[in-house]
Amino acid sequence: QVQLVESGGGLVQPGGSLRLSCAPSGSIFSFDAMAWYRQAQEGERELVASVNRGGIVKYADSVKGRFTMWRDAAKNALFLQMKSLKPEDTAVYYCNGRVGATSQTWGQGTQVTVSS
Repeated sequence: QVQLVESGGGLVQPGGSLRLSCAPSGSIFSFDAMAWYRQAQEGERELVASVNRGGIVKYADSVKGRFTMWRDAAKNALFLQMKSLKPEDTAVYYCNGRVGATSQTWGQGTQVTVSS
């Protein structure tokens, strides 16, 4: 079973930036799709950004123009660069990898807090 380990969360002021990393125990290209999700303390888990095997990246409307996601083959990792952060971006961010239609792997999550 491939595991996913996130890192890079923390406390940042509004307008600041953070970069999240997701490192699988196997190859990132073993997944048909990978994604970042987030879940606020009193909310449901929502999709932030996803990339399919063909490399097409999609973003939630709430983060378009501020977040950038990419896979780095050399580092064997998935990244999420977050800029112009807002308090409403505060959440636990989860890395997700999917194989086929139903097999999913989740990371343990990393906390992002945007506050002055």
